[in-house]
Amino acid sequence: MVAPKKGRNASAQSKPGRSLALILIAIVALTGGMFASGHTTPRLGIDLAGGTSITLRAVPEAGQESAINKTNMDTAVEIMNRRVNGLGVSEAEVQTQGDRNIIVNIPKGTNSKEARQQVGTTAKLYFRPVLATELSGANATGTPSASETGGASDKATDKATDKATDGDKATDGDKASGTPSDSASASATSQGRAASDALKADPTPSATSSDGASPSPSASASGDDATAKLQQQYAALDCTDKNARAKAGDGAKPGDATVACGQNSQGQWQKYILGPAAVDGTEVDEAEAVYNTQTAAGWTVTMKFTDKGSKKFADITGKLAQNQSPQNQFAIVLDNEVVSDPYVSQALTGGNAEISGSFDQEEAQSLANMLSYGALPLTFKEDSVTTVTAALGGEQLKAGLIAGAIGLALVVLYLLFYYRGLSFIAVCSLLVSAGLTYVIMSLLGPTIGFALNLPAVCGAIVAIGITADSFIVYFERVRDEIREGRTLRPAVERAWPRARRTILVSDFVSFLAAAVLFIVTVGKVQGFAFTLGLTTLLDVVVVFLFTKPLLTLMARRKFFASGHKWSGLDPKALGAKPPLRRTRRPSRPAAGPVDPKEA
Repeated sequence: MVAPKKGRNASAQSKPGRSLALILIAIVALTGGMFASGHTTPRLGIDLAGGTSITLRAVPEAGQESAINKTNMDTAVEIMNRRVNGLGVSEAEVQTQGDRNIIVNIPKGTNSKEARQQVGTTAKLYFRPVLATELSGANATGTPSASETGGASDKATDKATDKATDGDKATDGDKASGTPSDSASASATSQGRAASDALKADPTPSATSSDGASPSPSASASGDDATAKLQQQYAALDCTDKNARAKAGDGAKPGDATVACGQNSQGQWQKYILGPAAVDGTEVDEAEAVYNTQTAAGWTVTMKFTDKGSKKFADITGKLAQNQSPQNQFAIVLDNEVVSDPYVSQALTGGNAEISGSFDQEEAQSLANMLSYGALPLTFKEDSVTTVTAALGGEQLKAGLIAGAIGLALVVLYLLFYYRGLSFIAVCSLLVSAGLTYVIMSLLGPTIGFALNLPAVCGAIVAIGITADSFIVYFERVRDEIREGRTLRPAVERAWPRARRTILVSDFVSFLAAAVLFIVTVGKVQGFAFTLGLTTLLDVVVVFLFTKPLLTLMARRKFFASGHKWSGLDPKALGAKPPLRRTRRPSRPAAGPVDPKEA
């Protein structure tokens, strides 16, 4: 006797509880992760949470009007975008407006203030040797002390070391205590004398500018005049005056010595005389804030230079290492302001260097971002800064949520009217999809910086229709099978392969459209595309792991299996055909010899 052949999906469909248990475990795990992380609501974008909008205008340097072009503007947008993202500010929007304006929208958040400061600091980045430095203005005393002449703008104990070698690293104590020659240098009795000595004893007589050009003979011939002028500027410079700081170093070219201001770790302003730029910021390939667990250095900033920058950096550090403080320091200058001035004790070769000091994480990250993204191809002026409130966005969000609620209510009413009992499965599936969307959006905020904005809300509302469409496709396939005369349980199984193909093709087209939109657009439109793509993927998960197994279980219940008129699967209401039955004639025995007894 031959055993009846089982259907293709019999074993899989006999245990739909497995699929339901799987999605239930996923929901519980994601929800638990959401509460454990403390982020129980999605992060909001600038149009909903408020923030800062900055308008920057490109300002041409003398004789370089042609530098303001589309290529340089696009490069500036990319660098600014990396700046704010490097600070962990999510959903920041950086885009051009016209041919010379850039609009930067920074959502309200922990690092938005720092992001604004770095975005507004748009000049080029240079590494310059320090010739002289001391406290400025009300902070200065009559006779500069060793700590004043050797202080660093960020940290008094900053040092630069070759990341590849540890044998000859300078210690923090070296700088704090100073050598006998340090004390002699610090004993200058006036600012003018200190500046003059530093200029006459130029620690980098053969230093080249960042473009590789050596000082010309004519420049050397007029050196005395330039020295006197720079000395006067240095003596008169008061870095505690905001206007004086803004004008310090104005008009100085990369190959010129200049004056600049910087702030130390105690919040005091220092003034500097700086030599020609030795390395350009564009020659820093990568900079990163790193916590050093192997030493007591704590947070440090590692730098990696380009091939050209490596040679220049090794050159300048080799010269500086032969000098005494403060002339063994190089200043990192951004927008004519010294952001750090670490000292060196050896030539830093190999293209890698490390700046260490008493940094905390925020300070190290800020310096790393400046080094990585500080060199813009253009100079920008801050035209306007506007604080955006969430009031308008809140009203729009409220209107959008009302519209979404109305749309969802209409979908539910249609399902109740047309599908009756089947609408229970559809509504449950919509609730599961909505719950998964909410939890995942909440988790994506702290993980990838996703922020919910108004277009993203619109994408979520559009997804209601995509999800409902998948249910309708499957339900109609099941009803078609019932119209052909099949009972419910076989109809559910036979309808699934055909419905599955249609759902997958439909969702693939929607996801492809969302992916293309996300790639080719910028700003808030990407929020719409991202949400649409996310909800499309969730639709596939919900249909496969929840809707289909739940309908399989419901088909075993008498209410649905018997075709109750309120089930939505009533064969009479659907106009079902009578079941096809084959009639077989009884087979006759084969002819053979007749038994005489039977005859």
